[in-house]
Amino acid sequence: QVQLVESGGGLVQAGDSLRLSCAASGGTFTSYAMGWFRQAPGKEREFVACITWTGISTYYADSVKGRFTISRDNAKTMVYLQMNSLKPEDTAVYYCAASTLPRARHPTSYAYWGQGTQVTVSS
Repeated sequence: QVQLVESGGGLVQAGDSLRLSCAASGGTFTSYAMGWFRQAPGKEREFVACITWTGISTYYADSVKGRFTISRDNAKTMVYLQMNSLKPEDTAVYYCAASTLPRARHPTSYAYWGQGTQVTVSS
């Protein structure tokens, strides 16, 4: 059983940056690919980024490519999402999730989820 706790969300202005963190505990961290998803009010949860077990390979949604960077520190069992050049359309609750699949983009491929952290970007 893996427990995930996100932090780092907040209210920022368009163009600002934020770094989200996800602390993992329980299970074997390096057994899981890690992903970030987000969900805006009235919308479905959508894929943002994922990173493989080793951290060598990363994948991004087109909407965030070039602005967001996912990384992980296996020694600290942490996952990060660096978000630059934020836009109002990035406003959502951001979730960290763990999957046994290496390049999963669909929420159903992730077995473990955090509680989410709110990111609000004002124009």
